[in-house]
Amino acid sequence: MRKKIITMFAVMAISLTAFTTNAFAEYSSNIVLNRDIKIQKASNLEDGLERLGFFHYSPIGYFGSLTAQPILEFQVGNSIASDGIAGYYTARELKVIRVLQLARQYMGVPYLWAGTSPSGFDCSGYIQYVFLNNGVSLARTTELQYEQGVLIDKSLLRPGDLVFFTTYQPGPSHVGIYLGNNQFIHASSGAKQVTISDLNKAYYAERYIGAKRVIP
Repeated sequence: MRKKIITMFAVMAISLTAFTTNAFAEYSSNIVLNRDIKIQKASNLEDGLERLGFFHYSPIGYFGSLTAQPILEFQVGNSIASDGIAGYYTARELKVIRVLQLARQYMGVPYLWAGTSPSGFDCSGYIQYVFLNNGVSLARTTELQYEQGVLIDKSLLRPGDLVFFTTYQPGPSHVGIYLGNNQFIHASSGAKQVTISDLNKAYYAERYIGAKRVIP
């Protein structure tokens, strides 16, 4: 009996550690794990699930049955391997959905050169703001953002990837967030607002220079 109890607690500890290193973390390998951080990460996950309509309680900061069931429902609804555990793919999908959700929230916000807030965005200011509010720190300018993340072939684009274009000057000078189905959302000087455009549109197809994955 004593052996079973020790084994049970060992499994729980391993599961909780695996969960906390992924759930809405900044995907950094040097995060120091302790009790307080684990509680905060559990609360962050529950908060994210709540905003997406899967968690119907106040965040409790503990990975138990009240959290596992909403995770399972989220996995089923998003075609992820359904195990009720917040592993890498589940945590990443949650973060991507949160990024896209926040990005769409600012549709119609005016374009503003050097703008970095919901009162007005330029393209890179918009990207930086949306990702920073989801735990991903990006550089301020399009040119420097192009140096971050992992280079992705256009045929392998996934929602949440950054797409880059050369527009008013050589090199990366415009950026947006890929939504899927050849659509991307961006702060457009031409449209004078945050809008959704088609990657296949001649203007963007001719100026496309690459994509970066900043959510691993």
